[in-house]
Amino acid sequence: MPKKSTDKKLGPGLITGAADDDPSGIATYSQTGAQFGFSMLWLMLFTYPLMATIQIISARIGRVTGQGIACGMKKLYPGWLIKILVLLLLIANTINIGADIAAMGDALKLLIGGKAHLYAMGFGITTLILQVFIPYQKYVLVLKWLTLALLTYVASVFTLNIPWGTVIYSTLIPDITWSNEYITTIVAVLGTTISPYMFFWQSAQETEEMKTSPAIKPLTQDASDADSSFKRINIDTYVGMGFSNLIAFFIILTTAIALHQHGITNIETSADAASALKPIAGEFAFWLFAMGIIGTGLLAVPVLAGASAYAIADTFEWPGGLDLNLVKAQGFYSIIAISILIGIGLCFSNINPLKALYWSAVINGVISVPIMLMMMFVVTNKKVMGGFTLPPYLKIMGWVTTITMALAVILMFCL
Repeated sequence: MPKKSTDKKLGPGLITGAADDDPSGIATYSQTGAQFGFSMLWLMLFTYPLMATIQIISARIGRVTGQGIACGMKKLYPGWLIKILVLLLLIANTINIGADIAAMGDALKLLIGGKAHLYAMGFGITTLILQVFIPYQKYVLVLKWLTLALLTYVASVFTLNIPWGTVIYSTLIPDITWSNEYITTIVAVLGTTISPYMFFWQSAQETEEMKTSPAIKPLTQDASDADSSFKRINIDTYVGMGFSNLIAFFIILTTAIALHQHGITNIETSADAASALKPIAGEFAFWLFAMGIIGTGLLAVPVLAGASAYAIADTFEWPGGLDLNLVKAQGFYSIIAISILIGIGLCFSNINPLKALYWSAVINGVISVPIMLMMMFVVTNKKVMGGFTLPPYLKIMGWVTTITMALAVILMFCL
């Protein structure tokens, strides 16, 4: 019988890219558009190849080795270092989960009234139940359908009068202002679009795809499917990251037109952006924006929790994976449950959500560069990757991406 293949599937890359536009990311992009108008649109073109490159590298680690990123790192680096990094990842992701759940609760309150905290708790528990008890293949279909929620941001911009000439010019010709505020926003956008949890999630999803198709082996064991696998990874990732950046572009564009041009330049949360849109862009745009927050949150929360669980399970050598049931992967699902339940708890605490997101961004900034450095050495090492080390163009772009993120982190601490 012919071998089954994961070719022609849009899966790990699409879901990862869509999850990047979570409610916290929406808040960042909304503030970017509100504060700087069209002058930041060029960033979405700039970040696209960087984002796509590091995600392709992440996916290749999973497809070639049949293991997650942490497993690959453990072959080259001391265990204590990997443990510190993944524990920091867990902390950052948990804070992000709390912020996303809170944003979903606030969005539903805007739409129907009621108590945001109770809605947030309901959303958190719902995502936890779905992730733990729905079989992997069915759950992935749920996540794929949730990516359609992002199209609300494309629809919302077309409720406005768009000066396309100015938009195209600002997208292609950067108008950089050398101020602390402008540079800080660039760093924030880079940190939002290129995040460590995305690396671990997409790599792990490549291994999950193999687990559900026993005929497909890691390329280090069976290289016959290598060319088609890499082609599929490239298409999936370029499409997924392109979709992600296109949505971010439209969020910045929407808030630039509806808010910045009307003198509203300070947006603290995604729900604030939705509220500010209502009197200017109308009821329809308001509903689209708010519904998008809920849809993207339902997609992002399980990805954030899952990324933490994969990283921890690989590091501590626990049985892990959404293909396993609760009994066989108790530690793995415990991490998912703890992340989401603490996230729900943060919604009921007195912790300032903006300060929490700030520290989440700081932690992500601290760990992203060493993780990317380690990944680059992993994917260029024949001991780990066999004959499938990076081709020259990916190696060059991988180092460009790593250096760019390192400079962004340095700027973050210097400003």
